[in-house]
Amino acid sequence: MNKPVAFHAFKHGLFDITVLSDGPIALAGEIFAPEASDNQRADVVARMDGADNIADAQSNIPLIVTSNDVILVDVGAGARFQPSEGQLEKNLNAVGVNAGDVTKIIISHAHPDHIWGMLRDDGSLRFPNARYYITRAEWDFWMGEKADALPEAVQPFVAGARRDLQAIADWLTFVQDGDEVIPGLRILSTPGHTAGHISIVVDGDVPLIITVDATASHIVSFERPDWSFGFDMDPALARTTRRTLIEQAVRENAVLLGYHWAYPGVGTVRKDGDSFKLRPVTEAQS
Repeated sequence: MNKPVAFHAFKHGLFDITVLSDGPIALAGEIFAPEASDNQRADVVARMDGADNIADAQSNIPLIVTSNDVILVDVGAGARFQPSEGQLEKNLNAVGVNAGDVTKIIISHAHPDHIWGMLRDDGSLRFPNARYYITRAEWDFWMGEKADALPEAVQPFVAGARRDLQAIADWLTFVQDGDEVIPGLRILSTPGHTAGHISIVVDGDVPLIITVDATASHIVSFERPDWSFGFDMDPALARTTRRTLIEQAVRENAVLLGYHWAYPGVGTVRKDGDSFKLRPVTEAQS
């Protein structure tokens, strides 16, 4: 199991960033490589420190601190999705931040492992002083008839999304592609994984792109960018978005930060034939 032993912190432009964790999750190999052969899938699982077709993944949550704001990108699952999760608040406290200190939360999308940590067990907001940011497309999908039409097996996702989104309705700001949440931190539309999925661009000498689930795997998303991720709701659009995003990162020499990548989930990317190669930050600094 890839568990962080210390928090990775770095400065990017005017921003102090610490990669926290909500805890690891375990997913079937078919989620990360549904189109793979058995041998290819076994290779992916092994490279993700997994076994018996179960791959290990992280829940890397960026904490972004400025002189005026304490910002989170997503809030994890609060142990409601898998029991290994729910560690975000404890890890916040470990770096000297209380839940009440958080001023802004950017919601990349409304899947369980990204927003089910919104509420405490008593139904109160875990981050009571925060303003929340999400796209209208994401809100409308989960609150509308398209979510009602999802398979029965996915309806718990719908119920959880509605519970948490309704809880923050009075503290919500809708954002779209190019909007700045604060100066130097802007929204990048990356739909396909969900209807209104977003990534975040942080300005610096080079961009830092927090890709979230637009590149769900530090292995498959780069080496096989035209393969699907099992939770992609529009696989064709997600594939187009993923390749476009990675090509942008190559052009801009961007630093990337991924949600489910091996901790700390930070690296750079280069072109490698028809695919790409991610270089983790530990290699890039060596």
